[in-house]
Amino acid sequence: MRSTLKTVCALALFSLAGVPAALAQVSGPTPLPAEGQIEARPIVNIPITLNRIDRMHVTPRGVRPPVDSDYGIAACNFTSSHTDANFGGGNFVVQAGFAQQEMFAATYTINPADFPLKHNLTEIIVATSNTNQNTTTQWSILIWEGEPNTGNLIFQASSDGDLLPHISIPAGTNGVNLQFSVDPGDPEQIIINNNGTNKFTVAFRIDRHHNQTQNPCFFAPPSNSNAFPCTDTSGLSQAGANWLFGLNCGSFGCPPNGGWAKFSSLVSGCRPSGDWVSRTTWSSVACQPGIGACCLPNGNCVVTTSGDCSTQGGVFQGDFTDCSTVSCPQPTGACCFSTGFCISNLTEAQCIGAGGTFQGVGSQCNSNSTCPTGACCLPDGSCITATPAQCQAQDGTYRGNNTSCSTANCPQPLGGCCFSTGGCLVLRQDQCLGAGGTWAGPGTNCVDANGDGRADACVPPCRADFNNDGTLDFFDYLDFVAAFSDNSPSADYNVDTVIDFFDYLDFVADFSAGC
Repeated sequence: MRSTLKTVCALALFSLAGVPAALAQVSGPTPLPAEGQIEARPIVNIPITLNRIDRMHVTPRGVRPPVDSDYGIAACNFTSSHTDANFGGGNFVVQAGFAQQEMFAATYTINPADFPLKHNLTEIIVATSNTNQNTTTQWSILIWEGEPNTGNLIFQASSDGDLLPHISIPAGTNGVNLQFSVDPGDPEQIIINNNGTNKFTVAFRIDRHHNQTQNPCFFAPPSNSNAFPCTDTSGLSQAGANWLFGLNCGSFGCPPNGGWAKFSSLVSGCRPSGDWVSRTTWSSVACQPGIGACCLPNGNCVVTTSGDCSTQGGVFQGDFTDCSTVSCPQPTGACCFSTGFCISNLTEAQCIGAGGTFQGVGSQCNSNSTCPTGACCLPDGSCITATPAQCQAQDGTYRGNNTSCSTANCPQPLGGCCFSTGGCLVLRQDQCLGAGGTWAGPGTNCVDANGDGRADACVPPCRADFNNDGTLDFFDYLDFVAAFSDNSPSADYNVDTVIDFFDYLDFVADFSAGC
């Protein structure tokens, strides 16, 4: 795998200037009491401060400056971490009791909708405290679907000093930010599936210390000649998501008899006081670039591809934007007032708020600031000259500004045509009269009146059903009165282009007659 994975291991080198001597609490092999004298193998904490960071990025192709965009599509990336430590330097706690072949791990719970995930980058701080020699540490990175004690181990990579360099730290108090990633162009990406727990785990193992010396169950590795992983100084915030894999040092080891244990299950003498200084950047495999919010010409917002947005005449708001956070500009048009005066380029909300009538998106006032008019074909086949809004209110089809009824070619409506034979057909008026039938009017239909399976009766439309809800009731009366009071074009009941008392009388007559 290492020969084809093109795995990137980036080592960011920390250095320290003027660390107080009091911080170096352990300088040589620290003997641990024999089994039976303690309740648990104790931890060895060494606080350190790293003031300056010298970053060194290493790839299989050589050393080059770090490039932040190397790790996949930036807009798709999310970073999971339990620590609040600054990966650029600051205060850390060196876990000097950490022996070779031991591991630490961090488990992260992810929204199930984000799976499967693609691992992009893991960063881990490894440091020394007052070492008297340069140290070289061999290491491994391991990744599980789920938790490390029960999950599926899906990936492991170990340093070999060639493709993956060992961690080398100069003498003194210094640190390394181990940055581990896979080349985004490599076909063998690390894909993490959901094993049912909505979790994944990343672990770090010290395969070989620079100077392990004696049995680690009884002697801590010498802190003056080894490097160790770090925890933060702000306190343990995720005791159930930080893990330790300990050697089997018997029933009094950390943990007893070794293996994986959450920090929450470790006794106080074994439990670190902070979270592991580690973080992982990942992206959802489903995350696709070129998809985001699109502001359409009508002012609506949809999430679509940039290409589809352009095809619809919209304005793409950027990758991964969402309509809930985008304010699309509202379209404008002409606004007509009762005085006959017209103002162009107002939004519908602005027009209505000023007491005007919006003429439609893209409409413009006439040159003398009067409302635009044109031919309007009504459902009954007649034509009137009206504004776009007046035409729409009467369910008409507007033929365009400054068009004439003489050239509108309004389609003629269909209606029931009753014949002397008792049959009925739905025809245009001219067709019905030409065939010798009796036309029942626009919008009428044919029904089977006697149950013989033939459409033999013409049914007039219920014009008094003013709100078109299929029921003639008092709400139709109230709606008509409201439209009549507002001088709405829909109140032109007799369709003579004038709203007057005759419309009111005709409606009342139809309403009283029923349907």
